[in-house]
Parts: sequence; structure tokens; C-alpha cells
Amino acid sequence: MQRSLLDVAPGGRLPLDDATRAATGRGTPVQLGLDDLGTPLHEVTFVVVDLETTGGSPAGAEITEIGAVKVRGGEVLGEFQTLVNPGVPIPPTITVLTGITNAMVIQAPPITEVLPAFLEFAGLDRGTVFVAHNAGFDAGFLRHATERMGLTWPRPPIVDTVKLARRIVTKDEAPNHKLGTLAALFSTAVTPDHRALHDARATVDVLHALLGRLAPLGVTHLEDLRTAADPVPHGRRRKATMADGLPRTPGVYQFVGPDGKVLYVGTAVDLHRRVRSYFTAAEKRARIGEMLDIATGVRTVPCATVLEAQVREVRLIAELDPPYNRRSRRPERRPWLRLTDEPYPRLSVVRRLPAGHLGQALGPFTSQRAATEALEAVQEAVAVRRCGTRLPLVPRPAATACALAEMGRCGAPCTGGQDVAAYAAVVAGARATLGADVDHVVAVLHGKIRQLAAQERYEEAATQRDRLHALLAGARRSERLRPLVTTPELVAARRRDAGGWELVLVRHGRLAGTAVAPRGADPMPVVAALRASGEAVPAPETACGAAPVEESELVAGWLEQPGVRLVHLEEGEVPLACPVRGAARHPLPARG
Repeated sequence: MQRSLLDVAPGGRLPLDDATRAATGRGTPVQLGLDDLGTPLHEVTFVVVDLETTGGSPAGAEITEIGAVKVRGGEVLGEFQTLVNPGVPIPPTITVLTGITNAMVIQAPPITEVLPAFLEFAGLDRGTVFVAHNAGFDAGFLRHATERMGLTWPRPPIVDTVKLARRIVTKDEAPNHKLGTLAALFSTAVTPDHRALHDARATVDVLHALLGRLAPLGVTHLEDLRTAADPVPHGRRRKATMADGLPRTPGVYQFVGPDGKVLYVGTAVDLHRRVRSYFTAAEKRARIGEMLDIATGVRTVPCATVLEAQVREVRLIAELDPPYNRRSRRPERRPWLRLTDEPYPRLSVVRRLPAGHLGQALGPFTSQRAATEALEAVQEAVAVRRCGTRLPLVPRPAATACALAEMGRCGAPCTGGQDVAAYAAVVAGARATLGADVDHVVAVLHGKIRQLAAQERYEEAATQRDRLHALLAGARRSERLRPLVTTPELVAARRRDAGGWELVLVRHGRLAGTAVAPRGADPMPVVAALRASGEAVPAPETACGAAPVEESELVAGWLEQPGVRLVHLEEGEVPLACPVRGAARHPLPARG
């Protein structure tokens, strides 16, 4: 059984520092595998290609010559050169440029004969990297010819020496980045002359010279070279070595600053690949770029499953409060919508909800604004009072009704317009809505939206739409989480793509443990061990109090996946089910 870091001891958790130390191996020598480091450039096979053509676009021009040099580790493995009969006359301007005449290609083989031989030589479907000077031009012609012949273009990794040169050759060194200019700068053994093989040989020398300049910038592996031409500051690119040695497993990563403080926490299916991606042009967030510039290292916590990694991320963000994380930092402050406990209750947004009131409230909401919009949605359909004072059983003699009463939108219990029994009948509609029976409110709001739109009062219609969105989102979340967080214990399993079973132990909506049963093994002993060693989670005193709401939503999402099976269930006060005629059947309107 592969055990999780969440279920180290019965009723306990591995402390954060110990978990990080165990995951990263600090203090213990670690032998890194080649898969962890990537593919060193001296082990990569490159095929450097140059074409001569009758024009500048594959849509209206043909190939007249192909030249290619295959190299690895600075050694030439082979060369390929042939003229190609284009089937059309070569324009005089092209002949002047390349020296290739119609007479030279009249006896040459057509592209239909040349292309299969070239593809076999290049080995582009076997991991060879395609290199060219202005690679889009050469790869475009070859891809077009391949598709025209009904063959499949192998889509190899492509390196463009023009783009590399633009990143590291300054204008002080060379006025432009043409092949002839770079060949003179780097003193290549062959002078390019617009003949395919000669230009390919010169490009090989240019490639090696560029790689020599890139190495001090941290470009030492194929994974680095693929993004070396991206507009990433050199100082940041050098930090890509932070990914070296990281495992290729699910887990959580933490970028740390000079003082050891955690700057950012994230989760990944593949820790090595995800961390490395931060140092490429794929990362475009300015705030994260600022974080990367001051980061000095990465700590990782490998996890048995993706779900465990996602949950640990939520917990660590809540615990460490990293300055560059924007979500999950205040999970305990999620608002709820409930009725006040008084003779004439009113709707109220609260930050804390007792566990026993879970079926009498909507939420939790993602923000105070969303909760307020849901409150206003209910008030549109149910004439509950909106004043904030606590009303006595017997109205005060001097009390006066508010404007809402005069408009017929409040029964004015403050002045005796409604007694407790009459007001309770009104409040019953609000209680039903808070129990996730939102049909009445949805119908009322849809009617208002249609009416306002017909009157071309579009801004007011948009306000009602946003209120409806907030109400449905809160009701859906209530329906989804209420059964889960009131279930004392469940164990579920999902078959893994690689074989075996992924098992999760959930108690009161909190991930108490996770494990993997190997392929071919009986999973039930693993289930028994998981239940015995999982975290003890007592019944919470507050609604969704056993775990952050985001964690419970992650668990719910995992349970809702196709193929998940329920292995063990200890039911709580609410059956583990979702109502067929619940809020989820109503479409969620898009916000403006």
C-alpha cells in the first residue's frame, strides 16, 4: 500500500515541516534520475534543415532542394542532400539567388519520391528535434508537402535559430540576424550561399554557438531549449534549475523567499513539469513574475493522489497565508444567509452558523456581496421585513410603518399589521428557500427580468439576473455540501488509469486519508488500514467546520466523477444524495 502524508498515524497528521523534509529529502543525499533532470542537450539528436524553393509560400511555390545535417553531441551523424523537380518553372529571380536552374532539376526526383526518404533520414517521429534558420518557412513547406501526399506530419519539437539569436545576439554584435551575418559573427566552417546543404552546415555551427551562449543562462536540457526563445528575463530563466530533481508525481510546491518565508503555494499533477513552466513564457501573470524574481527556492510535498495534493494546497494556503496567493486565504470567513432567531425573523448574513442550523441556511457564499445579492433575491419574492431592529411581541404604540409597508412589500408587523402567526406564514416561504427549495423565488425573478427587459430597463434586469445567479449558486452549494459535511465517515474508491484503486477516507467533509491499492491486490485490507490510520475528525460545532469549504468542494467533485464507488458509509442526519428537483436543475445565469 502506498500511504499518504495525510494518514501517517492513527488520529494524527504528519507536521508540515516533517512532511516537507520527508518529501524533499533535505538532510539526506538523493540520487536524481535522468527523468527528473530532463534530457541533456548533448544527448539530443538534432536534424538541421534548409530548403530552396520557387517562392515564399507553400501555397503557391514548390521545393527545389533539400539539405539536412543530423547531429548529436557536436558529432555529425549523417547528411542528406538532393535536388527536387518542382514540376513548375523556376523564376529567374530565384535562379539568380540560388544558382539552381531549370536544367539542373529536370532530371531530379519529384517531391513525392524525395519526401519519404527525407522523413526516414530525419527521424522526426522518433524524437529528433527539427532545427532551421527561420524554421517556420522550412517546416511549413515540408508540412504542406506531407499533407498534400496524404501523409501525417510528425509534429516534431522545433528550434528556430533566428528566434534564439534575437534573444542573445545584440545589435552591437550584429546588425541583423540573417544566416550570413551570424555565420560571419561565429566564424562558421561553411559560408552560406543559398544552397541547401551548405546553408544547413552553416546553421549547425550557428546552433552550436548559440547553445554555448545559452548554457550559462540555464539552458542545458531540451526542456529549457524549447522555451529559450520566449521573452523571459535571463535572471528568471536561470532559476529554472529550481525544478531539477523535483519528482514527476502529484504534489504541492511552495516557492520560498530569501528569509525562508513561503511566498506562494500551488498544486500540480507533475511537480517537475509544473514548476519548470513558471520560468517560460507560458507564465504571463505580472504578480507571479514578481514573486519568481524574489524566490530563492522551491519546497515540495509529493502526494499519493491528485486529490490529496489539491486538499493540501488549500490547507497550506489557509495556514501559511502566502502573500502571492489570492484564493483560499480566509476560508473561515465565508458568509451564510439565514433567518434571525426572534418572533418576527428577518433575513441576515452571518459569518458563523451552528452545525444544527445547516438545513436552515443557504451558503456558504464566496463573498459578502454574493450573500447580500442572494438576500435581496429572496426579499424580491417573499415579503419578509427588512428593518434591522428586533421587534417585540406587542407592537409599540408610537411605531410607524416604513415605506415598504405602504408599497405593499411588507406586512408591517412593527405596527401590528401582522401578528406572529400571520408573519410566520410569510416567513415559511423564506424558510423553504433557505432549505434550497428555490422554485418560487426563481419564478418571481424570471418574471421580473422579462418584464424589465420588455420595458428596456436593462440595467435593472441585469441586477435581478445577478441576484438570481447568487441565489442559485448558494443553493447549489448547500445541496451539494450538506449531505457530505454531515456524514461521519465514508470510504470511496476509483479505478486508476494505471491499474489498482485510488481510495479516499472522508469524515464530516474533511479528507481524513487517502491511499492507493496496487494493481492486482485486494483493496479491502487497504481500506481497513486507511480507516484505522486516518485522521480523527470529531463532529464540528459549526456548519462546514471540519474543513475549509474549498476542501469539501474538492472532495465532492472527486466523489461525483464517473466510476467512483462507495465502499463504506456511516450515514449522518442527511442522506448522502442530491435532490432530483433541487436548485441544480435551474440553469445558472451568466453574470454581467
